Amino acid sequence: MSVIAPLLIGLAYVLAMSLLPDRHRRRFNAIMVGGAGAAYLSGGGLGLWEFAFTTVMAFVAYRGLDSWTWIGVGWLLHTGWDVAHHVAGSPIVPFAHDSSFGCAICDPVIAVWCFAGGPSVTRLVAERFRRPRPRADARPRPEV
Repeated sequence: MSVIAPLLIGLAYVLAMSLLPDRHRRRFNAIMVGGAGAAYLSGGGLGLWEFAFTTVMAFVAYRGLDSWTWIGVGWLLHTGWDVAHHVAGSPIVPFAHDSSFGCAICDPVIAVWCFAGGPSVTRLVAERFRRPRPRADARPRPEV
C-alpha cells in the first residue's frame, strides 16, 4: 500500500489538473511546483541546503510558467529531494515516517504527465470513447 497509494495520488492530481482550462493549466502547475520546492523549509532537515533547493525550485517554477518541460524537471528535482529526506529520516510530514518515500513515488507520475505537455486526461478519455456520428448529408450505402 505504501506504493499504490502514492501512485493513485499522482493520478488523482493529474485528473484534477485536467479539469482546469488549458489556458490556465501550465501556469497553475508552475506555481504548484514552486510551492513543492518550499515544502521542506519548515522542517529544516537538511539545514541550509533547504534554502538552496528552494532557490533552484523558484527558478525552475519561473521557467515553468512558459514550459511544461521545466515543470516536469521541477517534479523530478523534488523527487530527488524527497529521497534525500527519506534517507536522512526527515520526512515531509513529521508524524508520517514514509511520507517522503510516498512523495518520491507520486512526483514522477506528475512529471511524466508534464513531459507529455500536461494534456487534459478527461478530454483524451472522452475523445477515445466518443463514437463517430454519421454526417447529416451522408447517404446510406446499398448493401451488396
